[in-house]
Amino acid sequence: MSPPALRIGLDVLDRGELRQLADRDWFLRYTFTAEELELAARMTAGRRLEFLSGRFTAKEAILKSLGRGLFQGVAPREISIGRTDDGAPSVSFTGRAAGLSLPPVALSIAHKKDVVAAVAISVPVP
Repeated sequence: MSPPALRIGLDVLDRGELRQLADRDWFLRYTFTAEELELAARMTAGRRLEFLSGRFTAKEAILKSLGRGLFQGVAPREISIGRTDDGAPSVSFTGRAAGLSLPPVALSIAHKKDVVAAVAISVPVP
């Protein structure tokens, strides 16, 4: 039997696309964890948009790497993106997603001017 294939998710976003949504309470509650929102609340407006855009793009890439869309069993707020001690992004699952036996995910997030890109790699559990 061959090993499971890697699954790769990629998402690219122009920060301007998120600008209007980032001020809507329903969107923030649906998309981000309480910890992510607490961090964002302590940032300047420009840094806050950069931070939330990066997290949103990363969550989209993660969902793609898991073979799921936005409304297919895992809410974006159930994906928590933190940092390891060396500063690399880390991914954990909370809520219902924590009980789904989802595979570990490696993540990279890049920002350049108003463009944000994220790549997520997972290995499905056989």
